[in-house]
Amino acid sequence: MFSLLDIENFESVNLKCDPEVAIQLREEYAGVKPGYHMSKKHWNTVSCDGSIPDKLILKWTDDSYNLVFNSLPLKIRKSISE
Repeated sequence: MFSLLDIENFESVNLKCDPEVAIQLREEYAGVKPGYHMSKKHWNTVSCDGSIPDKLILKWTDDSYNLVFNSLPLKIRKSISE
């Protein structure tokens, strides 16, 4: 799992993140908080209230996906990529 959100009440999105980057983003952006109901070390909750540009949220979503994808066994990565 790389992302978690409520599609009916889209106020924020939880994204998996490298622990060091997670802390950096929380310090830099007021709209980034430790993951709500998630491991605070590996997850950030990102507010979708317009305070963070959509392009940045999309980049972080890609980063989250890649973090999880690259941690999968090679056989599973290959089956997804085909």
